Amino acid sequence: MSHKYPKLTAEEAASHIQNGESVAFSGFTAAGAPKVIPKAIAERAKKIHAEGNPFRIGVMTGASTGRSLDGALAQADAVLFRTPYQSDPDLRKSINEGRTAFFDMHLSMMPQAVRYGFLGPVHHAVIEACDVSPSGEITLTSAVGASPTYCRVAEKIVIELNRFHPDGLRGFHDLYEPEDPPYRNPLPLFRPSDRIGAPTIKVNPERILGIVESDVADETGSFGEISETTAKIGDNVANFLAGEIHRGLIPKSFLPIQSGVGDTANAVLKAMGQRAEIPQFEMYTEVIQDAVVALMKQGKVRFASGCSLTVTNAVLQDIYANLEFFRSKFLLRPQEITNSPEIVRRIGIISINTAIEVDIAGNVNSTHVLGRNMMNGIGGSGDFARNAFLSIFTCPSTAKGGKISTIVPLVSHLDHSEHSVQIVVTDQGVADLRGKSPMERARTIIENCAHPEYRSTLREYLKLAGNSHSPQTLSAAFGMHVAFQKTGDMRQVDWSGFKA
Repeated sequence: MSHKYPKLTAEEAASHIQNGESVAFSGFTAAGAPKVIPKAIAERAKKIHAEGNPFRIGVMTGASTGRSLDGALAQADAVLFRTPYQSDPDLRKSINEGRTAFFDMHLSMMPQAVRYGFLGPVHHAVIEACDVSPSGEITLTSAVGASPTYCRVAEKIVIELNRFHPDGLRGFHDLYEPEDPPYRNPLPLFRPSDRIGAPTIKVNPERILGIVESDVADETGSFGEISETTAKIGDNVANFLAGEIHRGLIPKSFLPIQSGVGDTANAVLKAMGQRAEIPQFEMYTEVIQDAVVALMKQGKVRFASGCSLTVTNAVLQDIYANLEFFRSKFLLRPQEITNSPEIVRRIGIISINTAIEVDIAGNVNSTHVLGRNMMNGIGGSGDFARNAFLSIFTCPSTAKGGKISTIVPLVSHLDHSEHSVQIVVTDQGVADLRGKSPMERARTIIENCAHPEYRSTLREYLKLAGNSHSPQTLSAAFGMHVAFQKTGDMRQVDWSGFKA
């Protein structure tokens, strides 16, 4: 079946989207997210608001997006609800002020929740592509996210054909959707390099409303320089993993690595690449970052399976200039495959994710500041941590110039319970929590991971909690958080007014 698609302007595409509708966008992080159509939707919202009429839409994506999507729509007050993850400052403000409803979800569960109908109908899917055939084959760009599912369930599809990305990307994607219950088959993936799906999304071309052409780079930001703190965290992780190999607790051939996104993750990967004791390894992860590409070129990373190329534009241009070199080095998959608990457990992934704060029991808060303000969302960290061969969480020992300790008596919001957290790493050291009782865990975390300025404070809390299976006291558990709210400094906590 051959089809000729209407050529649309971004404004014409935006005119099809109505107030109250749900729109699903491609992308995973700013990689692969549409740019010109969401900006046009935002401008349409501003005009309708100026006329005194409402215009807000539900926004579904793979994960976070760029400023032209989340940022533009939030600035236009055009986001009715948002799921499953975000990182835009304007959208975050709207969420924390209660103007936008946010559903924080494990990323592996987003596509199936949409297919199950849990989030209602998807009226439009807006998909960035580098090519679309007359027969309805869509070649995605630098990310997959939940695009295959969105294209399956959406009533209508609009393609943003972005010429910045070469059509030679065909073959870099491995697109597979599992069956839905009750007779779901196993996912036939046993190593990161296995192919199990198709290179393109195939849809009925009659469902494609039209094509909007663009030539805009991904809005991925640059990563910060490795700081003294992140370098220490990276060295601590690398030293720990090298020690585990020496002890025989990790196979000498090593295991696939999953790494979160950001400066600390890049520092950790760089440190791993510099350790001779850590052999060449593979990645099975969500985001492929700059550090991964550098390690590929060095021969340290053999292969990377991910959901997106979340790299700086200079690195992306290098990849595009050397497509044949990288063609055998990585695959991009849907997030319910990259984050599949089944596969994570099967192939024995070592997961390395970041925390906002960790308590002395080993519980992790990765989403909320002081228990009430959303930062970004849980993302895929839970998908990996709950099922990993080895679950590692990293964070600096302090924040806000030392006024906040990231090691606290009790986390102000819980995302990963002590049952999913095995190793905690800060710039101060490593706490191995495996095979330890709650009191042993508490002492290990305090002595190995807390900043020296906070260790005596946390020891005093342990004394206050007294002898019990779990060393906690309800009256004082948030004493350090309350001290920060009152004085701006957790070091000002006074335990004398509390009872066990």
